[in-house]
Amino acid sequence: MIPWLETDTPFPDVSKALTVEAPGLLAAGADLSPQRLLQAYRNGIFPWFSEGQPILWWSTDPRMVLYTADFKVSDSLAKTLRKVERSRLDGGRWDVRFDSAFSDVMRACAAPRRDGPGTWISSEIIDGYSGLHALGHAHSSEVWLDGELVGGAYGVCIGRMFYGESMFARVSDASKVALAYLVAFLRRHGVRMVDCQQETGHLASLGAAPIPRSRFLEHLRAAIAEPAIGDWTVAPPFAASPASAGSAAAPDKSGNSPAIPLDG
Repeated sequence: MIPWLETDTPFPDVSKALTVEAPGLLAAGADLSPQRLLQAYRNGIFPWFSEGQPILWWSTDPRMVLYTADFKVSDSLAKTLRKVERSRLDGGRWDVRFDSAFSDVMRACAAPRRDGPGTWISSEIIDGYSGLHALGHAHSSEVWLDGELVGGAYGVCIGRMFYGESMFARVSDASKVALAYLVAFLRRHGVRMVDCQQETGHLASLGAAPIPRSRFLEHLRAAIAEPAIGDWTVAPPFAASPASAGSAAAPDKSGNSPAIPLDG
């Protein structure tokens, strides 16, 4: 049995999460207020539930994460990024923005997909995370084509820890472009890990991998104690740049520069 949370009930320790039947399920109930969501993320917990279910809270083990130094950029994606960046700088058809249409990104992520129904992202979820956005803790990366929002990703940032939530694309590779700009920005600001929560083949293809929950929590505790990122301004994807003051960007484990030449 998992505990039922009232509005003022604290979360149980994540070690109490189920290990069979619904591995990672920790608790049910409570609400999706910004304060409750922040408490959850600071403890390695996230909400995930379907329409008609109560709010369900999870802490999976292992935990799927993307080290920003390990983000994989294919040759085709690199070509697209060069095109988008040139357009962004020249005022062309393509643009990339952060936080200009957060709720729109969430609604697009919730919409039905070509191969199936809509996601678990309900109006209740959108309201909760929009509240986090208003407080400066939730952010969106957006890809625009001819003034239309065609791709994006969003998540939660506490200190130097980023928790990825969802992404969408209305044209080919637009979600990957949004993620590439976001990962490059996070890396530049000393964020070493993006929480991906659950394992999927798509995330693995981008460089994510599962790690033990204990290791995830150890990193999380240190990362959320660091200063928050103050200036969410789009910059070139994977251009060589020093990290913000007080933080060092994570090195590439291969020792190679991750910069993508923008003149190719």
